[in-house]
Amino acid sequence: MEIRWLEDFIALAKTRHFSRAADEQNVTQPTFSRRIKLLEEEMGVQLVDRNTLPLSLTPAGELFLDAADKITRILRDTREECHAIREEQSSRLVFATTQTLYLSFYKAWLEPFSRSLDIALDLNLHSTAWTVRDFSHALMEQQCDIMLCYWHPSIELLADASPNVFEYVKIASERLLPCSSVDESGAPKFVLPGHKRRPIPFIDYHDNAFLKPVVHHTITHAQNDLHLVTVNKNFHSVSVKAMIREGFGVGWIPFRLAQESIRYGRMKPAGDERYYTDLEVRFYRKRDNKHPSLEKLWNKLKEHTEANVSVV
Repeated sequence: MEIRWLEDFIALAKTRHFSRAADEQNVTQPTFSRRIKLLEEEMGVQLVDRNTLPLSLTPAGELFLDAADKITRILRDTREECHAIREEQSSRLVFATTQTLYLSFYKAWLEPFSRSLDIALDLNLHSTAWTVRDFSHALMEQQCDIMLCYWHPSIELLADASPNVFEYVKIASERLLPCSSVDESGAPKFVLPGHKRRPIPFIDYHDNAFLKPVVHHTITHAQNDLHLVTVNKNFHSVSVKAMIREGFGVGWIPFRLAQESIRYGRMKPAGDERYYTDLEVRFYRKRDNKHPSLEKLWNKLKEHTEANVSVV
């Protein structure tokens, strides 16, 4: 049974005339009459009394009309709801970022900012486990519309892509600093640069972690040799922070992630600014992605940047 047969039957019940119902359904009368006959054959019962003028419905036809009205109304309402869902989904932007930036930027700033613009963000939380290469691929293949990430010259983000393919907006600055737990007196338990005979235990990042190249750039370019021995590796800054707080060693984490623990004396910088590294927090997009909501959000982000408005 086809849905249009139900609509044909409802039109016939309303007009009580085959030719007028056919006109209303925009088909020829022979085609219309054939579809009503097919409907009756499908139901196994006569629905229309063709011997009356105007024609009338049989008792079975009256019962079927009530069901047809309900079915077509449910179908119409469901179709409208499905279209509304499709329109709502098509207006949403797929957003991806690292775990650290989800925790330090998304809830605190991006979510209320996008809500103020009436822009819905569809979060790709799988991105918390992505490598730098995964981020590059996702943006290139438009698996995400907009990406928030750290940037430093040592991070080979989009290194193989033409600068004409992507654009970015710097939204904030960040500092990567070495941190240590504190001793009973409140002083850092470990202090850089350490000693050759007693190297400092080092909480490192995995090789494919976003901040790994930045940390090793910092260590390599330190003004004096650092004496470190790797005791643990983690993918996320949150995990590095947890190991630091438990006193297992020194590790480099973003200041926004460390600031509360530093403020309350649970961690301290393990060295002075010689061992800090400046980062940028950037939004990236693919230039040819013309999603209307992306254009709106991107323009507002650029306005914030041009006005030097802090997002902290």
